[in-house]
Amino acid sequence: MNNELCIGLVSISDRASSGMYADQGLPALEAWFTDALVSPWRMVTRLIADEQALIEQTLIELCDTAGCHLVLTTGGTGPAIRDVTPEATLAVAHKIMPGFGEQMRQISLQFVPTALLSRQVGVIRGQSLILNLPGQPKSIKETLEGVRDAEGNQRVPGIFAAVPYCIDLIGGPYIETNEAVIKAFRPKSAIRPKTGAQ
Repeated sequence: MNNELCIGLVSISDRASSGMYADQGLPALEAWFTDALVSPWRMVTRLIADEQALIEQTLIELCDTAGCHLVLTTGGTGPAIRDVTPEATLAVAHKIMPGFGEQMRQISLQFVPTALLSRQVGVIRGQSLILNLPGQPKSIKETLEGVRDAEGNQRVPGIFAAVPYCIDLIGGPYIETNEAVIKAFRPKSAIRPKTGAQ
């Protein structure tokens, strides 16, 4: 069995996809995963416009054809007319995972009251987990890692702590993390001996 995690990264922005400015979401995610994962992984990236049909088609392709175990979107989750990422995500879902959206808003509320305007969702399609992340690099990192106090103790858990076990449960590869960045939480019965990868 191939133990390499395949991550699909989708940045959704009319302006970045048309070349009006440089996309920030994809480089931020690539940098975060480079620091956070110690088990093997690769990524497939897409930069697309805020068009619901295009977002749906891209998510289906990454899950069903490219075989991504985890698909992360950035952008298009607010209340603006062009923000349709959650609608597209729900349209391709087989199961809805409401805890991810709830926790993302909980994290963002530590920083801004307008976090209430975010409509991010988490869903499963087949054997793929799809999560809508914020668009800003700082917010992406906070959402994945969580919030720490001045002493470095975790105040609000990041969503990625739950992702490896979720991937286990839907039949994906076993993900090991750099615990200095994010500690994956699994029940004791689901923890495997470390592979020694650093």
